[in-house]
Amino acid sequence: MKGGIVMITKISEITVDDIKNYLRISEISDRDKIYLDTILKVSVDFIQNNTGLEKEDLDKYSDLVAVVYVLCQDLYDTRSYYVDGKNVNNVVSTILDMHSRNLL
Repeated sequence: MKGGIVMITKISEITVDDIKNYLRISEISDRDKIYLDTILKVSVDFIQNNTGLEKEDLDKYSDLVAVVYVLCQDLYDTRSYYVDGKNVNNVVSTILDMHSRNLL
């Protein structure tokens, strides 16, 4: 703990409130809490699928904490498939590519 602020070094320590604070959201509804919880889980799954690490191994790498925050921000800020009308959202595209079974 430093100056009343708890330093997060493991992905499993990240909470919805941490994401809310990172996104600089002052007040959130119950619906927003559910959405933030969803994007937190999606971000962790994204990292796991992209790295091939098991969920329990993610906590061994403190630098992945920053990745979770960045992914959550991207998912929160960019809530559409097309970012600017013509370019596809890279996070969404990558997630779909990781799960693609139709590789024709």
